[in-house]
Amino acid sequence: MPRQSETSVPRSAGTASPYDIARWCAGNGWPVHPLAPGRKTPAANCPACRDEHHSPQDCSCHSAGRWCHGFHAATTNSALLDAWWGKHPTLGVGVSCGPADLVVLDIDAHSAAVPDRNRLLPGIPIHESVNLTGLASGFDTLALLAALRGRRSPADDDSTLRVRTPSGGLHVWYRKPPEGPRYRSSVGSSPKTALAWQVDVRSTGGYIVTPATRTSAGTYSPVGTARLPALLPDWLATELQRTGHPVNPRPAQVVPPRPGSPRPARKRAHRLLEPLLDQVKDCAAAPEGTAFTEKLNRAAYTAGGLIASGHLTDSQARDLLTAAADAARPHRSRHSLAVITSALSAGASRPLHFKGRP
Repeated sequence: MPRQSETSVPRSAGTASPYDIARWCAGNGWPVHPLAPGRKTPAANCPACRDEHHSPQDCSCHSAGRWCHGFHAATTNSALLDAWWGKHPTLGVGVSCGPADLVVLDIDAHSAAVPDRNRLLPGIPIHESVNLTGLASGFDTLALLAALRGRRSPADDDSTLRVRTPSGGLHVWYRKPPEGPRYRSSVGSSPKTALAWQVDVRSTGGYIVTPATRTSAGTYSPVGTARLPALLPDWLATELQRTGHPVNPRPAQVVPPRPGSPRPARKRAHRLLEPLLDQVKDCAAAPEGTAFTEKLNRAAYTAGGLIASGHLTDSQARDLLTAAADAARPHRSRHSLAVITSALSAGASRPLHFKGRP
């Protein structure tokens, strides 16, 4: 579908309806999904999907026109847009970044303790002679990264769509080059895959709240005059490559079963992972005090080892882990993504190979 011109973008955050925003995004080829009214989290699944664990890819709700499983349900289908926002006009709008070929930098301005200088820009040592007085947010770390590369900070890039968040942060939207790799999502606090402290990357496996969406905390407001994403700058593509964000386009090789083995290794991998996923889902019984993060970390670490040994693909593992985490803590998707990404990476360093009888 051809991209619309910038003049078609809802320029007034106060007058654009969620339906208008959804149609504009779909017109630009960006699959959209509903957000809970007044919130920045996906709308709730149907009761069947909440009560029964299953992979989004195996769910019949999508073909039936329901929006279950968050960004996995994202679409550009105009009939679904009419059905969803026509009947539920207060739903917010999210864009699934991966299928939309988007790379969005989510710059946080939250008050938080500043970590050691060696964790501000993963992989880049910051010499003691660099004065970090006043550094307090993702705006500062991204500006520092840009300065080290002799570039302008993306936060000041007026050639691309930028959106101010209700909390004072900023979303900087870019288009992935057609010939470039896909990029994985990450959070700025991750010790493994991160661009900069308090700078999240939203791409494959993530979603972003659209401009002009209104929540109880405020409105996501466009900044400047640009209303479409510019092409991802080469220097940022290089930094994403350096920090491990490209997604391997080649599917993981599944280890074939040994001769005489009655069951493939993949079934054994699922049997090993299922009890750990059940422990994560059981955390839904109480809002706190269930060691949710520890249990999710254990399950993701195990899944990382299974991926490394070829018993699961990365996408299979992420779908299973995300579904379990969302079932237990549906409003903590950002925290869950951080735990999953970090633990998968750590677990990948210790491949799990099955021995003996199946």
